[in-house]
Amino acid sequence: MSPVASASAAGRTLRGYQQWVPDVRLGFENLLVHRLRSLLTMLGMIFGVAAVVSMLSIGAGARQKVMALIEQMGVHNLIVEAKETTEWQAHSKIRQISPGLTLQDYRVIGDDIGDILASTPRKRMTASKTLPKAQLEAPTIYGVNQSYTQIAGLHLLQGRFFDENDEKRAAPVCVLGAAAKSSLFGASDPIGQYLKINEQWFRVIGLASPQLSSQTTEAPELPAQDLNNIIYIPINAAIFRLEDSYSDLRDEIDGIYLRMRDHADLPATAQVVRAILNSSHHSAADFSVLVPAELLAEQRRTERLFNAVMVAIASISLLVGGIGIMNIMLASILERTREIGVRRAVGARQSDIVRQFVVEAMIISFVGGSFGIVFGFIMSRLIAWLAGWSTIVTASSILLAFIVSITVGLVFGIYPAVKAARLDPVEAIRYE
Repeated sequence: MSPVASASAAGRTLRGYQQWVPDVRLGFENLLVHRLRSLLTMLGMIFGVAAVVSMLSIGAGARQKVMALIEQMGVHNLIVEAKETTEWQAHSKIRQISPGLTLQDYRVIGDDIGDILASTPRKRMTASKTLPKAQLEAPTIYGVNQSYTQIAGLHLLQGRFFDENDEKRAAPVCVLGAAAKSSLFGASDPIGQYLKINEQWFRVIGLASPQLSSQTTEAPELPAQDLNNIIYIPINAAIFRLEDSYSDLRDEIDGIYLRMRDHADLPATAQVVRAILNSSHHSAADFSVLVPAELLAEQRRTERLFNAVMVAIASISLLVGGIGIMNIMLASILERTREIGVRRAVGARQSDIVRQFVVEAMIISFVGGSFGIVFGFIMSRLIAWLAGWSTIVTASSILLAFIVSITVGLVFGIYPAVKAARLDPVEAIRYE
């Protein structure tokens, strides 16, 4: 392109911008003349944008927490959960055909399944009494082996986890979760102290770091529990040293954790595990196999659907706000008919009139959207404070709400602008 052509194009662009500046200034002046009416018109946009931002912030907060919980379960793990019952008749009926989940099941799975990096059985129970006495909810006892730290991503703040030697001799040692330590020992150092669980004394050898936890569960197969209010003991110690009032109704073990290699086909492996257990349990359906990776994929699909529905619901407020903008712009045309006629009479083109009214509509949307973003941010924080939910205001939610608000202003401002531009100048000047 020649220098002359470039200069000409630059000049046209500059003149185009200069045409918009007076319309923007005039638009702000007209809105300030009718402050209350302008504010009432903006309310629809304010609440619509605020609803979009707050809804998406709730969804983003829930997504982050759920994703973190599922990933903490281990996206490369397989989890087998026993379906136990404390009702004697139901228990007796199951025992006629199935021995329940056993250490033999754990050994067979370990022998028959390849690509296992680490595995552990689990024996879980709730302490009926402890000494020192728990200040809060009674902690849950987890009997596991040393591989649990690798499988669950468990880290220690102090001390050590029990080793293979502790497991073999069913050593009376334990590791405390963060909440269990606070409930039992308060601010004092628990390492080396003794803890009585039911009728057995255990020596505290380690303190686990806090884990992300929830009182709800995203999988019906898993019980809801506080993952920090746990006391970890060797699996053999749980089997041979501890019992509670429901021990006769419990399976030998109630869970199996398998950490698979990264390249393992988890769904196919889960099918093999189900086949092995169905064979030994005679299809009693007294267990479930959970694949966190599948749960993660399902959660992501659900989250996308949830966001779409929430945005659709919140967009109704934006639609109402757009109708309000159209209504006020049509009323403004009636008030300013003579002004439009005078402008047309002195040489204003239809495009100038269209631009004037579109600019005013977009100013309403822009200002309303800006206030709506601030209000939505405040609403999300208020929801988080009052309801205790996790909320996250993301840049994408702000951008989406803002773009939609501007688009609504543009779409609903075009019809009044075109109607104003098509007024007959002579009739408009004579209009009273």
